Amino acid sequence: MTWVDTLGMGASSAMDPDALAATLRAAGCVFAEEEAALLLREAPDRAALDAMVARRVAGEPLEQVVGFAEFCGLRIAVEPGVFVPRQRSAALVRRAARGLRAGDVVVDLCCGTGALGAAVAAAVPGVEVHAADVDPAAVACARRNLPRVHHGDLYDALPRDLRGRVAVVVANAPYVPTGAIATMPPEARDHEHRVALDGGTDGLDVQRRVIAGARDWLAPGGRVLVESSERQAPVSAALMAAAGLTPDIDGQVVTGTRS
Repeated sequence: MTWVDTLGMGASSAMDPDALAATLRAAGCVFAEEEAALLLREAPDRAALDAMVARRVAGEPLEQVVGFAEFCGLRIAVEPGVFVPRQRSAALVRRAARGLRAGDVVVDLCCGTGALGAAVAAAVPGVEVHAADVDPAAVACARRNLPRVHHGDLYDALPRDLRGRVAVVVANAPYVPTGAIATMPPEARDHEHRVALDGGTDGLDVQRRVIAGARDWLAPGGRVLVESSERQAPVSAALMAAAGLTPDIDGQVVTGTRS
């Protein structure tokens, strides 16, 4: 029995799922009924529920409000300001996990919450996952989801002894062009740190650096995987080739393999 059951659904319209859904719908929440059910389930008490509803109505992402995101069957801790895992990034996880074995080293760059690394670790038990992010808030959050999280700029954050040993580098690097950030949904542009979104003039500034530095860290046969838009994917593949990697495009996932 939840606290809502105990207090009685008629005690306040804020506790009524239908009334709560109507409030959320009026605020622009597309999946209002599902969100109302989740908020009612996760709020520990009435005061917490009121605070959570206020944050959601103000436009904060639901995942930041409740403190977690469901991703690849995992509950990933999410904190305010940190990039919320997107369901489309499950394709990165599936591709990254292919061929991995226990003992392989996996690196999650621009890790945000560490969702990609955590999902790969769950898919392939025994892999050694390292994650890194330049945003201190992301690092603090990712440490709730992964044991080895490093603060710093891309490969500079990693332990030196990983060089040449990495089986997979997976990176959901920011790939939104600077000029397009203003057109993003308010949930993202107003509530996720800009460093997690801004990919520079063409959206690929950070990705270029991820790809250019990958070969030195990959073991023979190792792979680097990035997420791009369909428009950007051919450019990402060309960057892979220029870095001495064999490129492959599968939808929005671009892979480069070291020979």
